[in-house]
Amino acid sequence: MALRRDNNQYFGETQADIRDELIRYSKLNGYVAEHFADAKCKCGSTQFELVMDEDAGVAVRLCPSCGEEHGMGDSDDYADEADLCIAECMCGGDRFEITVGVSLYVDSHDVRWLYVGCRCPACSLTGCYGDWKNEFNDYQQLLANV
Repeated sequence: MALRRDNNQYFGETQADIRDELIRYSKLNGYVAEHFADAKCKCGSTQFELVMDEDAGVAVRLCPSCGEEHGMGDSDDYADEADLCIAECMCGGDRFEITVGVSLYVDSHDVRWLYVGCRCPACSLTGCYGDWKNEFNDYQQLLANV
């Protein structure tokens, strides 16, 4: 497992590499991601289509295997306000492995910032596809809903 840089893009070998990319990206943002959860459907699938609205703080994964639609984290609370856009890789791929990371307030379990990371299985491009301020009170509960 290792991120590989090529032409200012990062490529990962496995879903675990998304965490390294979120740490790299979040350091630049100033709120370092410390806790993570990998998306996995009830049917067992780990690849999803992704729709998001960063302004509304909403990320929804769609399982192509069973058709389940799942608002990640606290996205369901803000879905009515969202103008969802379909995520697409630079290669044209629209299925991703997804990992969510969070940064916390100091000496707290309260979320400060949320990051949605993806890896495209078609080309291995790995990146942060969205991030926003999030004021959820219990990071473990938030990440349990990824």
